[in-house]
Amino acid sequence: MRLYSHRDRPVHLGPYPLEHLRRIAEPVSVPNGSTAQQPSDNRLASSASALPAICEYLELFKGLLDGPVAPQVAPVPSDRSARAHNLKASAYFLDASLAGVCRITPKDGTDLPRHHTHALVFLVEFGREPWAGDPGESWIAGTNATRTDMRAAEIASVLAGYVRWMGFAARGHVHGASAISLEELAVRAGLARVEQERLVAPFVRRGFRIGAVTCDYEMAEDLPLAVDCALEPDDPSVVLGRNGTRPSWWSNDHDKRPLHLGYYPMERIQRVSEPTTLVLRERIKRVPKRGDFFYRAAAGDLGAKTKEEMSRFPMKHPYALGMAPLIRSMVPLQGTREPVLEEKNAEEVPEAQFNADSIKALGYYLGADFVGICEAEPWMYYSHDAVNGSPIAAYHKYAVCMLIDQGFETMEGASGDDWISASQSMRAYMRGAEIAGVIAAHCRALGYSARTHTNADSEIIHNPVIVMSGLGEVSRIGDTLINPFIGPRSKSVVLTTNLPMTVDQPIDFNLQSFCESCRKCARECPCNAISFGPKILFNGYEVWKADVEKCAKYRITQQKGSACGRCMKTCPWNREDTITARELIWRSIEHPELARAIALDDDLQGNGSRNPVKKWWFDLEVVDGIAQRPRVGTNERDLNLGREDKLAGLQKLAIFPPELQPVGGTTLDQVVPVDREAGQALYGKARADLAALSSASEDSTCFQGWEGDVHACEASFYPEGAKGHGP
Repeated sequence: MRLYSHRDRPVHLGPYPLEHLRRIAEPVSVPNGSTAQQPSDNRLASSASALPAICEYLELFKGLLDGPVAPQVAPVPSDRSARAHNLKASAYFLDASLAGVCRITPKDGTDLPRHHTHALVFLVEFGREPWAGDPGESWIAGTNATRTDMRAAEIASVLAGYVRWMGFAARGHVHGASAISLEELAVRAGLARVEQERLVAPFVRRGFRIGAVTCDYEMAEDLPLAVDCALEPDDPSVVLGRNGTRPSWWSNDHDKRPLHLGYYPMERIQRVSEPTTLVLRERIKRVPKRGDFFYRAAAGDLGAKTKEEMSRFPMKHPYALGMAPLIRSMVPLQGTREPVLEEKNAEEVPEAQFNADSIKALGYYLGADFVGICEAEPWMYYSHDAVNGSPIAAYHKYAVCMLIDQGFETMEGASGDDWISASQSMRAYMRGAEIAGVIAAHCRALGYSARTHTNADSEIIHNPVIVMSGLGEVSRIGDTLINPFIGPRSKSVVLTTNLPMTVDQPIDFNLQSFCESCRKCARECPCNAISFGPKILFNGYEVWKADVEKCAKYRITQQKGSACGRCMKTCPWNREDTITARELIWRSIEHPELARAIALDDDLQGNGSRNPVKKWWFDLEVVDGIAQRPRVGTNERDLNLGREDKLAGLQKLAIFPPELQPVGGTTLDQVVPVDREAGQALYGKARADLAALSSASEDSTCFQGWEGDVHACEASFYPEGAKGHGP
């Protein structure tokens, strides 16, 4: 954790205090004849390592470093500093460790297009490896350089695509796929220097790899590092991170913690045998993918306008479009339902707990923020495919769920439904597909069937997996779950496999009491789709059920931004990770009676308002392949204090349980109009059903001690509308 908030630190400055290092105005280059190279692994990969799986994704991303340029230049600022700040922030949003800009010179090589004038250069720090003998060591050791090259290739591909969508020529470069000396660029951009024929960089201690984007996009250049400046100044402000930077002990603190436990102390959160909301397995009906409201929109169930906008709404910004080729290209690597040849028997398997911890270690090493495991029970699967209508049978025993943080800093600068919203979703979905894809491929190499379930193609509903694997609880937001450390600010990815593992239990951090008192997400929802009232019983489980038709229509058709994540933006659990914020987390968990006061204080602090310091993106809309100024404008929302009662009085919600969804076997070429009137009638009935169930349960041993929140005898959870699809 940081001691000090980064609220006042512009995103383009990055997580490390590069601005405190002394620079020189004279040109600096790698000395002639120097053998300085990028850091690499100090161990060889074992025969059991995940290296082949990582290499597969590295090679995929290398093939996406170049591409066509948009036919017209976007209306971006002519100011070279503004351009540099934007592209650096774009790199930091993708988790680059350091970023800088330099000019390209004629001596930089004949393979580079002559009209390229500048390079955005970035370093990616090595991932933290397991301790000797710890779970995952044999899978991870000797893979760090390749793992980090994979991440650098991902970032370079996205940024080059982003620049090309703005109408400028651009190409990405990484080790093994570069037309220019990356080491030379890193020195010239002030990110590294040569010491005793070693390339060293400030602040990053574990080693690093270099990526770059060369382009004809004019930007302000950075100065090289002074030869004699300290790479980690002993200035107290730098050591302590007073400007919101990572303090000097950042890496050391991480290294004290076993990798498979992850960064966040989830082991301190109470585990329970059943979820914290009522679930009735015998009432659950499996639903087809065709019932998901993004599929319904694509088929025309929600009307012509929604169908028209469905194909473009998450990709209306050039930054999101830079991610699209990677997201699409990873789909064929997700795996199948079929078992691998000669799949191992259970009795041949090593200890299940070690397997589970190894999977978690690999997930965290590759960049997941949370990893949990549960059984992949049949009711978690969709019943039918949406494209061909074929039945889907449950086919794997275990599900590994991972959450990817959408980024607090960027969320701070946004309204939640402006032009960066979909890019936040796409970044998390892209990263999740990458991480889960590598793990699933490694499971198959070990001899176990495995398939990933991403936003682009999922056969399992993510929310039940999130709950049962202990990564979140049901919230007032409805189909968005909340994690105690990053709130609702995440996207999920799931991989299912037959690799035997010990499963996790659901968590209880008193969120039900908190959401009962707090109605901030409902107040701030731009389409009044989140319930102000009590929970209902929906398809066998108790939930604050959002109106998914209203939500989907707004996200798809709103014209002043791309998609929507306003509920995530304004939730009081969406917190910066500082010591002060962690203390508030524990207070929220340990004192549920303070929930209302904490929510009110969140409003008084202005949390959920836009922080202009964190606005780093350009407001652009791609129309007919050309990035232009938004045609209608940009959503500029802050807080809507004092509107709860008015909005609650106007609210008319509908639900769409299985009987109001397309039946199994329905395909995308068949239109099934939404019956909103029936959905509104069923919403009132669902409230009555839950009230009747709770009153009838007073004498039941299933519900002994029930006081407002019902706990089920049998654990299951089945939300309508998969979070595994769309942003």
